[in-house]
Amino acid sequence: MEDELASEDDTLLLSEKALHDAAKRNEVEKMQDLITIGVNVRAKNKLERKALHWAAGAGSEQAVRLLLQRDRHVDEGDSFGMNALLLASWFGHLKVLQILVASGATLTWENKNGLSMLHCAAQRGHTKVLEFIMEDLEDLRLDRVDKAGKTAFLLAAEHGQLEVVEYLIGMGCTHGAKDTDGNTALHLAAKHGYCEVLRKILETGLEVDETNTDGLTALHMAVDEDHSACVELLLSVSCNVNTQTNKGMNALHFAAQRGFVNITILMLDAKTDTDVVDSQNRTPLHIATSNNHTNIIRLLLDSGCDLDIPDKRLQTALHIAAEDGRQDLVEMMLVAGVNLNLLDKQGKTCLDIAARGSHVVVVDMIIKADRFYKWEKDSVSRGQHPWGGRLLTFRPDHQLETQHLRSVLWSLATKHLCRGEWKILGQHWGFTSSHLRAIEQQWTGSKSFKEHGHRMLLTWLHGAVLAGDNPVKGLYEGLVDISRTDLAESIRQKANAEIIHPRICCLM
Repeated sequence: MEDELASEDDTLLLSEKALHDAAKRNEVEKMQDLITIGVNVRAKNKLERKALHWAAGAGSEQAVRLLLQRDRHVDEGDSFGMNALLLASWFGHLKVLQILVASGATLTWENKNGLSMLHCAAQRGHTKVLEFIMEDLEDLRLDRVDKAGKTAFLLAAEHGQLEVVEYLIGMGCTHGAKDTDGNTALHLAAKHGYCEVLRKILETGLEVDETNTDGLTALHMAVDEDHSACVELLLSVSCNVNTQTNKGMNALHFAAQRGFVNITILMLDAKTDTDVVDSQNRTPLHIATSNNHTNIIRLLLDSGCDLDIPDKRLQTALHIAAEDGRQDLVEMMLVAGVNLNLLDKQGKTCLDIAARGSHVVVVDMIIKADRFYKWEKDSVSRGQHPWGGRLLTFRPDHQLETQHLRSVLWSLATKHLCRGEWKILGQHWGFTSSHLRAIEQQWTGSKSFKEHGHRMLLTWLHGAVLAGDNPVKGLYEGLVDISRTDLAESIRQKANAEIIHPRICCLM
């Protein structure tokens, strides 16, 4: 059979490929047959890997011995710089490693990333190989670093190799070693969620709040990757929950950014500062709002965070929610109580922002809240306590109890009120010019005033119901005040027609 290329994308002949496969499987007799007919034992595939590499990586002891008799280039590396010695260490083949060492392999060989056989064994968790390297070989530095600045100890921590970590600690490695990014073993174990490794490293007394070049602690990394067990462990050893990174972020910022509910609960229980600001002057609430993490926002609001802190754009979290038209988030913040008069850098309130974005429902919710806050303040100043734990909402009204009245208001707005009268009626009920301007912002055509009037009437009804007023009486008096007495009477009769209420509006 003609000896041709093994495949279109390979550089090996079929016979050379057969030698590689036999080396992997430790098929010594087949290898000898191929070598006898002249197959090149140093033939390399497209990754520059030869038979000795495959035999060493597979732990094929007899194949390695056979190849070493004919291939004295024991240190030759593949395209990644991995030679037979490193491959034996990587895959934990102690016997093969010993054969290679006895054959004169260079003990300090590194691959293209600077990994030595010590690094390879540590990263892959081969303790027996490590014991041979450290106890039987000479002049090998325990704290030698790869090109990322990682020692064997750091690599073992990063890859969760608990037994190796324990061995290296016992051998006296430098516990506080840092890689080129300033990460300690604590950082790397916490980042990847290796809780038992983290616990073992903490036992060495390593500073738990040590920061890397970005100012991150192990806690930041555990939080950012949602490793709850690691977070709990770090909290149990009294780590500083309020350490801020170079960008001013504490651990709660990270939890809010990623939307991790359980982690957020842990951080709040640990009394993490909810109002700390990052380099953009954003609180965790700002970040959670920007990422639409509803559950995180609810937790932050329940914890009593400050809703009125402005970011660098002078926007509060409510500005952000209003700008995006996030009704659920706006509702939560309005119910919690927020300053609606704060201006951003453009001089806009959250109401202005919502109106500019044509977020009609949000506009109406903010106006309802503004009117409610004023009514509540006036009631308290009169010595009243008007809000006895009743359910507070600023959403559109879909209650059966007000269905007939809402139908009457729709008829009033679309069939009876003339252009401009809805504004006069709104002013009678205490709507501000900002309220009316925000309602009027959405233009849908020459008949827009009908829709504007309807929205104003529904907003007024919301306030009347919350205040416990008689809405029919209030509507009658409002229409009389704007000189629509005839309309006032017909609307009163229509409203009372289907309302069973002890305080229905009757003529005196």
